[in-house]
Amino acid sequence: MTKVKQQVAIFWFRRDLRLEDNSGLFHALKGNSAVLPIFIFDTDILDQLPDQQDARVQFIHDRLKKIHSTLQKIGSSVLVKHGKPLEIFQQLLADYTIEAVFTNRDYEPYALVRDKEIEELLGKKGIKLFTFKDHVIYEKKEIVTDAGEPYKVFTPYKNKWLEKYKKAKPAQYDTATYKENFVTVDPFPFPTLEKIGFIPSPIAIPADKVDEEIVKKYAQSRNFPAQQGTSRLGIHLRHGSLSIRKLAHIASQLNETYLSELIWRDFYVMILANFPHVVERAFKPQYERIPWKNDPEEYKVWCQGKTGYPIVDAGMRELNQTGFMHNRVRMVTASFLTKHLLIDWRWGEAYFADKLLDYELASNNGGWQWAAGTGTDAQPYFRIFNPTSQMEKFDKDLRYIKKWIPEYGTSSYAKPIVAHKEARERALTTFKTALEKN
Repeated sequence: MTKVKQQVAIFWFRRDLRLEDNSGLFHALKGNSAVLPIFIFDTDILDQLPDQQDARVQFIHDRLKKIHSTLQKIGSSVLVKHGKPLEIFQQLLADYTIEAVFTNRDYEPYALVRDKEIEELLGKKGIKLFTFKDHVIYEKKEIVTDAGEPYKVFTPYKNKWLEKYKKAKPAQYDTATYKENFVTVDPFPFPTLEKIGFIPSPIAIPADKVDEEIVKKYAQSRNFPAQQGTSRLGIHLRHGSLSIRKLAHIASQLNETYLSELIWRDFYVMILANFPHVVERAFKPQYERIPWKNDPEEYKVWCQGKTGYPIVDAGMRELNQTGFMHNRVRMVTASFLTKHLLIDWRWGEAYFADKLLDYELASNNGGWQWAAGTGTDAQPYFRIFNPTSQMEKFDKDLRYIKKWIPEYGTSSYAKPIVAHKEARERALTTFKTALEKN
């Protein structure tokens, strides 16, 4: 006797690992079908990771376990799969009668190709893929110039963003209203971390709690790496375990400087969506002419935090040990690599991509191109951070330096890899000569 396939609508979790205020999930639950939530540990992504002990994979695994446990209490479950999304959806089509698939939009090039393939597969069966905005406040073409073009400079973008936001703050989605619409099933088996090819990481993940005191004092304390002056919520925004709508609402009430950082995030996602060439190339084409020095030994020393410039080295060691680097120090280390060492910003971008807990393509790319002078709204090439004066200004008591460089002040500490004055002059000459070519 043929088994009757269960009729479901699927909600596909990706960068939105929460049940509350989840746009796509809300719209799925509001419909007439029982909702089966799924997550795919995508081997096309996981196979690119350099380390089996990746704290980000463990974080995703832990968040899914939390969702799984919450759903079990209401007689439902999340179906976690491991493999290629196209093959998994082919299997789901065989196992269920799928009425529709709901998900939240992703703007990265790989995700766009993946989602198009899934949409075409479903379309052949007459099934719709519904996508929703959830990862940002305003997406690709929502904030544009008066001529209808995407902005290329942050400040006018920010002003238009704030104008729109203050007129009507985006509503949050009350998914709990429709929680009885989750499919009723026995719990699906939940794969171990080892089953998907990873092992636990010792790196601690910051809590997803919004510390309102930190947000209130953000403008005064955000530049000092020895202080707990930033919210450390990047990984939660990256993977959607915290709602951007909720955080923006809090920021708008407490601190406009903090809100401005969230607007930068929207800005870089908008740039990636409208100008996808930034993934491979400089936003400003003329910067492709820079003859990078790209010394592999100097790159290695930078990666290890042994350049002889304390604020650079402390930042790189913090990154290597914790998956985090303070934002002020990110700017200094990126400037040092691209200007002092004349190493291609793409090398640094790739290293941060491997190491940062909060790695997000749009922001990482935008930040690196800003530091190198190649990007939109960039730091001009002739403005070069002096790592010593940055240290004196933002870590004058050397608390941050001494925390990450125990040998600082002894003969064991590395000698400077380059002299600041000469490296600065070399960078200015290199950039100026390349940019003056026709």
